[in-house]
Formats: sequence, structure tokens, C-alpha cells
Amino acid sequence: MQVFVLLFNVGTENEGLHTLQIGDRNLVLMFEEEDDATRYALLLEAQDFPTPSVESLDQEEIEEFCKGAGYEYQLVPKGFIPQSDAERLLLAPPETNVPQTDWELTADQPKERSMANDELDKIRRRLEGLL
Repeated sequence: MQVFVLLFNVGTENEGLHTLQIGDRNLVLMFEEEDDATRYALLLEAQDFPTPSVESLDQEEIEEFCKGAGYEYQLVPKGFIPQSDAERLLLAPPETNVPQTDWELTADQPKERSMANDELDKIRRRLEGLL
């Protein structure tokens, strides 16, 4: 099944997948409807967050990537109605964002960290494989 996810910096070295940080977990949202993903992206932009691209990808590939990266994932089905505050995060981003995104942290790190760069290259290849 095709799902819609939010990607930042598409086609660059700093390409990143939007996640919600809940405690020490990262949650990737997979939207069943493109309109829901687009609306979420516009809400992020309204919070002065960088504007993400809405991309259609295979659900199994996203799930496989998430498992490999240690991320959790959640499908937001068509017509989803939240029943709790936690579920509301699936339709509208939290009012606060992390002060510095992972791709900004990575860009600030020195190139000497070859092990970290190797890890990033593996993740980047997985993401490219998804596209």
C-alpha cells in the first residue's frame, strides 16, 4: 500500500524524515491520505518549521526503514478521529519542536567521525532505495 510521509531537504545530503519525538522515541507518521499529510505539512510550516515535502512511498519499505533505524511508526488512516490528547498529535503537530533537528546536528559534526558517517550513508542509501 502507498502511504504519504513528510521529508525534508529532499535530494540533498541532509535529507530527513519527519518524526514526532515522544520521550526518547521517534515516531514516523504514515498518512493514508495525501490531503492529511499536506495539511500536517502546512501546520508545521505555520509553526516556522522548515516546509516538508509530501512523498508517496510503499508502506512496507517505510516500516522496514523504521525498524532498521530504531524508529516507531504509525499509520494515520483516512477519516481518523482522535480519541485522546496523544492521538491528536497524529493530526496536528505539537506546539513545540526540538531546538535543533537531527540533520542540523549531523551537519554541525566534524567529518572525522567516520563511523557516524558510515551509519548515515547506510540510512541515506535506505531512504534513496525507498524513493
